[in-house]
Amino acid sequence: MFDLFRSREKSVRILLGALLMVVALSMLTYLVPNYGTGAPTPDTVVASVGKDDITSGDVMRLIQATMRGRQLPPDLIATYVPQMVDGMVGERALAYEATRLGFEVSDSDVRAEIQQMIPNLFPDGKFAGKEAYAAVLGEQQLTIPEFESNLRRQILITKLREVAVEGTIVSELEIEHAYQERNEKIKIQYVNVSGDKYRAEATPSAKDLETYFQVNHARYTVPESRNLAILIADQAKIAESLVPSDADLLRMYNQNKEQFRTKERVHAQHILLKTSGKPPAEDAKMKAQAADLLKQIQGGANFAELAKKYSEDTGSAAKGGDLDWIERGQTLPEFERTAFSLPPGQTSGIVKTEVGYHIIRVIAHEDARLAPFDQVKAQLAANWKNDQVNDIVQQISDKAQAALQKDPLHPDEIAARFHMQVVRAEGARPGQPLPEIGTNSDFDQSIVGLKQGQVSQAVALPGNKLALAVVTGVIPARPSTLAEVENQVRETIVQSRLAAAVKDHAKELADKAKANGGDLAAAAKSMGLEVKTSEDFNRAGSVEGIGPASYVHEGFTLPDGAVFGPLGTPQGSVVAKVIGHVPADMAQLAQTRTAIRDELKSQRARDRNTLFETGVREDLRRQGKLKYHQDVIQRLVAQFHS
Repeated sequence: MFDLFRSREKSVRILLGALLMVVALSMLTYLVPNYGTGAPTPDTVVASVGKDDITSGDVMRLIQATMRGRQLPPDLIATYVPQMVDGMVGERALAYEATRLGFEVSDSDVRAEIQQMIPNLFPDGKFAGKEAYAAVLGEQQLTIPEFESNLRRQILITKLREVAVEGTIVSELEIEHAYQERNEKIKIQYVNVSGDKYRAEATPSAKDLETYFQVNHARYTVPESRNLAILIADQAKIAESLVPSDADLLRMYNQNKEQFRTKERVHAQHILLKTSGKPPAEDAKMKAQAADLLKQIQGGANFAELAKKYSEDTGSAAKGGDLDWIERGQTLPEFERTAFSLPPGQTSGIVKTEVGYHIIRVIAHEDARLAPFDQVKAQLAANWKNDQVNDIVQQISDKAQAALQKDPLHPDEIAARFHMQVVRAEGARPGQPLPEIGTNSDFDQSIVGLKQGQVSQAVALPGNKLALAVVTGVIPARPSTLAEVENQVRETIVQSRLAAAVKDHAKELADKAKANGGDLAAAAKSMGLEVKTSEDFNRAGSVEGIGPASYVHEGFTLPDGAVFGPLGTPQGSVVAKVIGHVPADMAQLAQTRTAIRDELKSQRARDRNTLFETGVREDLRRQGKLKYHQDVIQRLVAQFHS
């Protein structure tokens, strides 16, 4: 096998598509623990195709891969185990048939697929070596022979499928028919019969509620709940209790002096008249305007007001030209020289830079300096607390959890010892808001299954908080009383009656319209219902108030004037009448002929492929070369039943 990796022969690339996902799943070989007694051992045969056995270990590995990929909720695994087995049997059946028909997989085929699936094994197109190859597979607890066996089977299947669907032909007549179907439009009259109109007649009486509840009381239970003492570590509150020593702060100050140095800086404002981006002839005009503004300032005019009115620096003009504090190196050289040379309160002359003419006023000037310890002590204290509090909160949480596990009867004392807040929650159930926590799925998960006296894991909450809980009581599930579920029972009865009322009234409407010669509008009026008329729409379109055209697809096959329905929709039921058909514009067929042909061929190929696979499987079954061991499959299924 590995000699081929030293070959420079160009390999043919086979597109495996969705089949590679199956390979990827089968690569993961983590074993699922047995969930009950009597579970099949990993080498128990589940099914056989020829001499190829599928073991319970093979199935378990696929199940675990599916669960790890979160492709199915764990509680549905039992339902899908037979389908997973069936899929594995289908693969092996196709591979068996491909081998029987003489298909082969060369080393170059395998190399090409490995290079596609694990490209990091081929830096610069050269194989990284057997050790690297084995290491990559070893991370998934997979050996080279196992991986390549799976891969060869998938390549065989692909080659067989390609042959099985070759020669799919679509006629011109079929293309035209498909085009006509897609582009034909109809217009309809329609009436939406919804439950809102009949809600009053669906309201149950008190006796109705009692009778329904007595018959269906088993449906209504109050689920198990828990009483909790919840301990919350609030980072902000714990930080308030931390008091650093002056020695700690001074050490921080000396270690981080550069953070407290400020460069020489000035607080300035300016007025800018731009010359950049303007014709050279504008330069003199801008300079003259700057001179006029400077004269006004020297005469006592308000600098900020002039900046707001005339400055072309959009970032500062609205603020009266205020640039805030500027350090050396942050502005243009000419601007910097002037600004840093002016004493506070002074205004410059006209300063020319590459962007235009400036008038600069300095508000304040500070020399470079190191802020003294006393001035930054409060900032140092805040930084010290931030550095300490994360670790402290985690330590507090761990210590509180250990203390609660030793003494679950005194959560208040433990909370006080560790400066934590304690809140009580009675009858807590997943999905319900809790005091100081609200609804939090992670917290809900942390208390699932806990018994009285047991302690949850700590859970991070918004706002830099941690919470853990001790179960102070478990309230078993019990039957509900009618008073507890009265609204739920009422709504169930109402919805059932509304569905029946909508069905009956819609049928009555359709019967009336058909009986009076198709006059849907008259029939609707007699029943106090509103009739609407749609715009023209095709099969892929939609109808306002109904939804996708698929709900009324029957109308495309009926003549003008035909009444049809009732048709169920999410809003209720629809009765409709075809007003007219708009034939497809055949002049546009040429533009879409190729796309339609390819789509029809793909669909036909999929259909042929399905029939082919079914035929292969049934043929092998008749020959006795395909066998299922249902008893083993049932034992596998039983492991995943809750």
